[in-house]
Amino acid sequence: MTNIIDIADLDVIYLSYDEPQKEEFWVQIKNMVPWAQRVDGVLGSDQAHKAAGELSETERFVLIDGDTLPEEDFFNIQLDFTDKDPRYQQAQFRWKSINNINGLRYGNGGMSSWTKTYVENMTTHEHTDGSEATQVDFMMNSADSLYWAMYDCYSTTYPNKSAFQAWRAGFREGVKMVLDRGALVTVDEFKIKVADKNLNNLTIWQNVGLDAENGDWAIYGARLGTYMTMLTDFEHTDIQWFDNYPTMWEQYMNSDPIESAKEIGEELKAKLGLPMNMLDEEQSKFFKRHYNADKRNLGPLVTEMEIIREIEGW
Repeated sequence: MTNIIDIADLDVIYLSYDEPQKEEFWVQIKNMVPWAQRVDGVLGSDQAHKAAGELSETERFVLIDGDTLPEEDFFNIQLDFTDKDPRYQQAQFRWKSINNINGLRYGNGGMSSWTKTYVENMTTHEHTDGSEATQVDFMMNSADSLYWAMYDCYSTTYPNKSAFQAWRAGFREGVKMVLDRGALVTVDEFKIKVADKNLNNLTIWQNVGLDAENGDWAIYGARLGTYMTMLTDFEHTDIQWFDNYPTMWEQYMNSDPIESAKEIGEELKAKLGLPMNMLDEEQSKFFKRHYNADKRNLGPLVTEMEIIREIEGW
């Protein structure tokens, strides 16, 4: 017996908070997906996701972040659960998104699909059970997690419509990507425990994007987040609350982002061994053009872990 769900049969929720472009994107999404609904201005990722779950009338629903534009073809695809492990029907999916600043293609800002049951009962970084893994962000692909990173990419995220937004986006990634499954590590442990993929993404955040609007602020934010987490006594779990950022921003908003990034870069290179090679506008354009040149979608239910296992021969 077949078990197929059309994306077009699912409720679609646009989840916005303070994104400068949220009204513009909402108009575009409504034109693309007339049945879309919206949750706006709910403080805290946990409460916002629960509000989205309550709004949905279908057990599985699609979530679009406030700074993300989906590809229209996404709403023509099907989720074919036929012959799949039953866990697939219970799982939450986070597909990749292309980052408008630096061209990265991963889960940050990506389209996602949730079940009402999971959202109602989930424990996130805001309602943590005390484990380090849940104190900063959703935990993906742990042994018992039903929140899965997927391989395909169906959207572009634009976290750079203001200097503050770009700085915040970079800062958050600069913190999260130096952690080991959500846990803080020492400088000595840094190269051993932090995942190679995270380090690759981190160094792109810290060096690519001067061709994009406010890309300099994103680069500065990424370097600053890493510096404060690894080389100061900054409390890294503070990044979970978006209302912490305006006060933090006041300390840096009058800085020269490029010069400040270069100054921090010297310490990151010397103490953490991170490559600091900020690409200029033309170099950034070149990198982004070729970074995504040969990436192809393989199917909406293909997980990132499947591809890793195939490449590494597990």
